[in-house]
Amino acid sequence: MRDAEPGLPIRLVICDDHRVLTDALALIVERDGELELVGPPLARPEDAVAVCARERPDVVLMDVQFGGAMSGIDATHLIKQASPDTHVVVMTGHEDERRLVEAVEAGASGFLNKMEPMDDVLRAVKTVAQGESIIDPAVLTRVLRQVSREREAQRQADVLLARLTEREGEILRLLGEGMRNEEIADRLVISAQTVQTHVRNILSKLRVHSRLEAVTFAARHGWLSV
Repeated sequence: MRDAEPGLPIRLVICDDHRVLTDALALIVERDGELELVGPPLARPEDAVAVCARERPDVVLMDVQFGGAMSGIDATHLIKQASPDTHVVVMTGHEDERRLVEAVEAGASGFLNKMEPMDDVLRAVKTVAQGESIIDPAVLTRVLRQVSREREAQRQADVLLARLTEREGEILRLLGEGMRNEEIADRLVISAQTVQTHVRNILSKLRVHSRLEAVTFAARHGWLSV
């Protein structure tokens, strides 16, 4: 991975829809001889993706939550696809372990709390520009615990889903299409009573209480596409 070149300013993109924060940060960046803003702060993650694809900045400071359809996590993933050498630092108002895990999986180089002093933010930008990661050890511990919990949940789900017979799996997929018992019976040329028996078996094997819960469980663990 190419890091910022010594002697050249670190090219920075700021993407956050909190205008007061970004204006203050931009003003401080402009006074720092080691940093250079690629352009004015951006309020839409879609714009940050486009700028990064075109300008290939060294670092992006990216908010997590925006008002539109694209989140900062989504934008981070797209930025890393369009410009792999760009380091993304995710800025959050609170430390949600699930969000932090998603940020790591999207390719973020670290996290910053929005309440961090501006000097610490600038220091973090310079750190990641050299290829380093920034994450508090306590936060890292929580993220790793969250990953461990999710892996264990996925392992247990895989065990339960593997217990389904081929026919039960077929019926579960049809339930995922929103079909009722009579429609499934017609599709598979079996009786509605047989379908109901299979559905009861599915619920029992997956340890859930309803068809909707079964479908949600299967979709959450990658067994059904929605």
